[in-house]
Amino acid sequence: MLVLLGPTDQNALFRMRNYYLFASLFTVFISFAQTKGDKHFTVKYIQESITPDGVLDEPIWQEAEAAEEFWEYFPVDSIQARKQTQIKMLFDDTHLYVGITVWTAGRNYAIQSLRRDFRAGNSDNITLLFDTFNDANNAFLFGSNPYGVRREGLVSGGGLDLSGFTISWDVKWKGDSKIYDDRYTTEWAIPLTSFKFREGETRWRFNSYRFDTQSNESSTWMHIPQNQNIFGLTFMGEMRFEKPLGRSRTPMALIPYVNTSWFKDRENIAEDTGFKVGGDAKVSIGNSMNLDLTLNPDFSQVEVDDQVTNLTRFEVSLPEKRQFFIDNNDLFASFGDDNDANPFFSRRIGIAEDIDGNTIENPIVAGARLSGKINDDLRLGFFSIQTEEDAANEIAANNNTMLALQQLVFDRSNIGFFFINRQATGNPDFLDEADRYNRVVGLDYNLISSNNVWSGRAFAHRSFSPGDQGSEWSSGLSMRYNVRNWNAFAQGVYVGDDYASDLGFIRRTDIFKTVFSFGPNFWPQNGWVNNHSLRFIPISIWQPGVDWRLTDYNLRGRYELQTRRQQQFQIEWNSRYTYLFSDFDPTGSDDAEALPADTDYYYNNAQISYQSDRRRIASYEIQTTIGDFFNGSRFTLQSTANLRIQPKAFISLQARYDHIELPEPYGTADIWLIVPRIEFTFSKSLFWNTLIQYSNQRDNFGINSRLQWRFAPLSDLFLVYTDNYFVDRFSPKFRSINLKLTYWLNI
Repeated sequence: MLVLLGPTDQNALFRMRNYYLFASLFTVFISFAQTKGDKHFTVKYIQESITPDGVLDEPIWQEAEAAEEFWEYFPVDSIQARKQTQIKMLFDDTHLYVGITVWTAGRNYAIQSLRRDFRAGNSDNITLLFDTFNDANNAFLFGSNPYGVRREGLVSGGGLDLSGFTISWDVKWKGDSKIYDDRYTTEWAIPLTSFKFREGETRWRFNSYRFDTQSNESSTWMHIPQNQNIFGLTFMGEMRFEKPLGRSRTPMALIPYVNTSWFKDRENIAEDTGFKVGGDAKVSIGNSMNLDLTLNPDFSQVEVDDQVTNLTRFEVSLPEKRQFFIDNNDLFASFGDDNDANPFFSRRIGIAEDIDGNTIENPIVAGARLSGKINDDLRLGFFSIQTEEDAANEIAANNNTMLALQQLVFDRSNIGFFFINRQATGNPDFLDEADRYNRVVGLDYNLISSNNVWSGRAFAHRSFSPGDQGSEWSSGLSMRYNVRNWNAFAQGVYVGDDYASDLGFIRRTDIFKTVFSFGPNFWPQNGWVNNHSLRFIPISIWQPGVDWRLTDYNLRGRYELQTRRQQQFQIEWNSRYTYLFSDFDPTGSDDAEALPADTDYYYNNAQISYQSDRRRIASYEIQTTIGDFFNGSRFTLQSTANLRIQPKAFISLQARYDHIELPEPYGTADIWLIVPRIEFTFSKSLFWNTLIQYSNQRDNFGINSRLQWRFAPLSDLFLVYTDNYFVDRFSPKFRSINLKLTYWLNI
């Protein structure tokens, strides 16, 4: 029988259905909330020390409680792990002791190298996360592999993405592993001074994740759904200390260095030798603050930048590799928008342009950085760094200062405030008044919901420079929605025409940009496909200063697939529009005519990529792009091949070829980028890396070879050889050799 309902009855039925839906969701949420944090174990206090040799044969381990019953994260996230892991912990007045048993299918482990601070994703290893302030925003990370190779790192921003993950943080601790037929055991001794925590604390939030290549399985102690990051800090249990933790008495660390060098500059006909001394100091202030000092720092041991092919009109952002700027970098670099309005980009310090517009080193004289927790909810970051004058290249000495505050609000969100000041010191004749200072002040609100479903940001920044014209603002609003079967993102960013941050990364000014991304995720229960997804991503840019003229759009559609064997496939379609506001030659040809400004360009292209199973001894990635490019055509083919010779060597070859063909009288070009990389780890203390880069777009063939001997904990001897040649005539450009000794001394 069919019953017709009137408007009143329909409204009542609608309200009833909504009530039952809400009640069901509320019940599920409460049930999840009650189970999310109920896993815990007790860390017993002991009065005897443990030697971390990897063999868990001390009788005291039998008395320790265990964190066990790991959940599978990949390939499915709904069952207990097939190969389990057991973690036990003990502590005394000075150390946290960790004993881990990792059950495996055999001894055929995947190991990339014997070098400390390895990347975890493609090899066998176990990682532990310690949220010592219980704020679900920041955590310390410690891990090791079956060979006893260790790594340590920091997680910030709740672990929402890789921007809040770094393994460049260094601290002294001990550990080793022992391999058996069906398992390996790992034993650590971590000084309590390695952590920051409140005096009298009795519990830390804790989780662990593990990669098992033999069983093709990733697992976690706490149950984490696959649409969330495996290192995310939302889903954590507790480790409860048998007695309150005491006051942290971190020793002061002195890290002096001595560097002797030789270079020959064939381009400028110069040759010289050098000798430098300097160093860093690390001072703990209370249980929660760090003071880092540097005097005459030297970064000669840092690997050179990766060369890239740039077919855009804008500067490319390259990652920071200098250790002094990486520690606690999230406090300073997490403001604004990474792509278009980042007010602080550490690579601006210590690097400048010479009188010919070339990027050169601008030496740092000294610097200080204070960072850490003031109380349970407030973080502080402050640095002041002085660079020296280079009169020959008309580079003024500058003081670079930043203050950052981050106040926790609600469960996991925070409000951030910053002030940046770049101030020229001295009064050289070549200093233009417009370059005397630049200041930026801003406020950010970062939203992270308690279950990671919602995250977002709102910010407003104002810059101050001589001769401001009134459009010195940058602002933005973004929101992300992430559940198992749907993902959506919306963002709007405004950058005023006169907004400037000399210590930031601002790709272009006078823009209003919108980005939308939405689409479903699919998780098949059976078959060879683990997950696949669709995304529609429209991006548009307007120019507010010119009657809100539309200057760019890209209508992007993407399909991604991952198999249960960890292969990845992606296909993408782009429909673009560009209004050129200045002449532009995308080929970089010397004799070609640039594409004219004040012209509309419509062009489409397709992109296909495939990545093989990176757990294998040999793996590869390949990607091709074909289609229109401005008023011409483009074909791009790039690939990377990797080979592991376990556990001593890792060899990779990256190659990219771009063919750009524009109609006469515009340019045509064949652009090549070839990058072989060789890494040898002779032992856990002796490493040799060589990076070779050929780029005809940059007219450079470069070799960077580095031998590192870690003769004591965090103490190294480096021998670095660098050589660069012109490509068009293959003649020497610049050559250098550096011998550097660093020593970490605790006082």
